[in-house]
Amino acid sequence: MQQSASAAPAVTPPKSPKAPSGTKLFFKTLMKQRALVMMSVPFVIWLFIFRYLPVWGWTLAFQDYRPGRSFSEQEWVGFKHFAFLFQDDSFYRVMRNTFAMSFINLILGFVLAITLAILLNELKNIVFKRVVQTISYMPYFLSWVVAASIVMVALSPEDGVVNQVLMGLGIIDKPVMWLGEGSYFWGIFAASETWKNLGWNTIVYLAAITVIDPSQYEAADIDGANRFRKIWHITLPGMRPVIIVLLILNIGQVLETGFEAQYLLKNPANMDYAETLELFVIRWGINFGNYSFATAAGIFKTVISFTLLFAANSLAKRLGQDRLF
Repeated sequence: MQQSASAAPAVTPPKSPKAPSGTKLFFKTLMKQRALVMMSVPFVIWLFIFRYLPVWGWTLAFQDYRPGRSFSEQEWVGFKHFAFLFQDDSFYRVMRNTFAMSFINLILGFVLAITLAILLNELKNIVFKRVVQTISYMPYFLSWVVAASIVMVALSPEDGVVNQVLMGLGIIDKPVMWLGEGSYFWGIFAASETWKNLGWNTIVYLAAITVIDPSQYEAADIDGANRFRKIWHITLPGMRPVIIVLLILNIGQVLETGFEAQYLLKNPANMDYAETLELFVIRWGINFGNYSFATAAGIFKTVISFTLLFAANSLAKRLGQDRLF
């Protein structure tokens, strides 16, 4: 059929501008967020100078480093120091201590911090809640020098409060040299870390609780749920993303137990249970001047930490949980 000459022509809709993509989108977003980018520049510079630039020092692990020689004059020895590291019996003792203290600290830190945060959230008396929070936060601001002195005085076999209380309760019949027995050291370290950092660790969990929708608790009240049911079905699931992210981060730092507490509380009697990987690196690097061997031990720690971090993150991804990346 022939189309009539008087029929109106078809209207073509105007073409929408093509959305930028690739490099154009990157620079457009960069210009749009230039204020945030400029604020992050100092931190990127700090990160590069203090975190990435020192990685150049890893070359020491593959040399028989001698101070005073130029880089080209150093003797390259390949993986000699790594081989010696795995042949050293004290290295396995140090790894045992590091893993034991890390896992004890990880479990106690998580369980007690989450429990304290939930208990503080359930407190209805605001004044009492603030007092408890302040008392629990205060030890965090003590330096480990002061904290270790308090721990040593409390555990003193002469007039320490721990021995006095245990003898008063009839649990022991004579004072115990707690820091003189190596087998007690892991427990003393865990108790000291918990006392010093428990209050501070609850801050993140209390912040996570505050973002839970209050209407969920109101609906639970209407349904007749008691306080334990509300904690189990509302509070803990609401905290789960934060718990998982912090758990992944802490698993990645399993070999970084710190060295201040162990360094200040150790003595020749408990050294076999107190020395961690970080003290091992300090002993070989500073005391013995074997920088190459100490660097090899440090590289081993970094590689294991990265492996644990990626493994924990991948496991969380497979389980369908929140993750870092």
